[in-house]
Amino acid sequence: MQIATWNINGVKARLETAIAWLNEARPDVACLQEIKSVDENFPRSAFEDAGYNVVTHGQKGFNGVAILSLKPVEDVARRLPGDEADEQARYLEAVISGEHTVCRVGCLYLPNGNPVDTDKYPYKLAWMDRLIAHAKVTLALEEPFVLAGDYNVIPQARDAARPENWTEDALFRLETREKFRELTALGFTDAVRSFDQSDGVYTFWDYQAGAWQKNNGIRIDHMLLSAQATDRAIGCRIDKHVRSWEKPSDHVPVIVELDI
Repeated sequence: MQIATWNINGVKARLETAIAWLNEARPDVACLQEIKSVDENFPRSAFEDAGYNVVTHGQKGFNGVAILSLKPVEDVARRLPGDEADEQARYLEAVISGEHTVCRVGCLYLPNGNPVDTDKYPYKLAWMDRLIAHAKVTLALEEPFVLAGDYNVIPQARDAARPENWTEDALFRLETREKFRELTALGFTDAVRSFDQSDGVYTFWDYQAGAWQKNNGIRIDHMLLSAQATDRAIGCRIDKHVRSWEKPSDHVPVIVELDI
C-alpha cells in the first residue's frame, strides 16, 4: 500500500496538477492538505472519476484536509480532539483495509505559527500538545498507523538549505522542535529519514526569490509511522519533480510504501 501526503495549496487552483500526479503515481491513499474548500464545493467528482473514494474536512478559503483512497474508507473521524472551540479544519483520520491488514491514516495540517509574537504561535504549540495526546491514545491500539501531513516543522538544521534564516521562525524555533521530538518519542519513525539520511532532502520551496531554481528548500512534510507500520515499511520517496510542473504547489508529495 502506497500512502502519500501533499499540501496541494488550493485544490481548485491545482486540480489538473493533482489529477495528473494521481494518474502518474497512483498511490493507494493520498492525504491532501490546505484544500481551501468547504466540503460541498470540493471537486469530488474529478477524483472519483480517477478511481478514488473521497472524504474531506473543509473550511472556506483556508486550511482543510482530504483523504483519497482507492479502497473504501472506514471509521472516519474529523477534527483533532482536545478543543471543541477550535473551528479550524486541520485533521482527518480514517481506516483503510489492505491485502493483509488495516491501516489507520491521520491527515494533518499543523498550524504555521507565524508571526511568533502573536496568538498564532501559542495556538500552534497547543495544537501540537493535542496531537501528542491523541497520538498516545491511537498508538495504544497497536495497529499500523501513519500520521501524514504538512507539519510546518523543520526537525533539524539539515532539513533546511539555509537554517540560519529560520532560527526565529515558528517552523524552526526550539519550542517547535521540542514538541516534534516529544511526538516522535512516543514511538514514531520518520519515514523519509528511515530510508534517506542524506542532506538536501526537501519538500517545500517558496514561490519567491527563485527558491526552487536555487534549491533553497525545507523539509516540513512528514510521514510518521507507528512501530507496526515501521515493521511493514518497504520504501519512501519524495516526488520532487512535481514542483517543476505548470501551476505547482509550493510543496511536493511524499510517499511511503507499506506491506499491508
